[in-house]
Amino acid sequence: MPLLNEAIRKEVRAALSDVKQPVTLKIFTQTFECQYCKETRELVEEVAALSDKLSSEVYDFVKDSQVAQSFGIDKVPAVAVIGKKDYGVRIYGIPAGYEFGALIEDIKMVSQGDSGLAPETRATVAKLTKPIRIQVFSTPT
Repeated sequence: MPLLNEAIRKEVRAALSDVKQPVTLKIFTQTFECQYCKETRELVEEVAALSDKLSSEVYDFVKDSQVAQSFGIDKVPAVAVIGKKDYGVRIYGIPAGYEFGALIEDIKMVSQGDSGLAPETRATVAKLTKPIRIQVFSTPT
């Protein structure tokens, strides 16, 4: 039974209609003691099926630990949103509620290869001299 009803699938299809370049959703999950792993995998696979520009790959966090490490995944469930290159977009936990909208927007931005940042912000970021890790936390909705 699908997690997304037909009305939501229709809205997501429309939102994804302007995806420019292919995007791969790399899902990291495990079967042992992972709350929301199954649901995250199912949800992301459903989203990927709504556009011919999207694909999904499922990895076991334990069995595929080298792949997880190569993407900096350190907990599950996790989704790495990968376009023409890896921009470092990661989603931890199930992207439900408001986070579902963030997943769709992440896919669109990664497909465009552009963050949408203002020129002033880009200039400030260009001045950084070492890598910075930015994390955004949200609560379940």
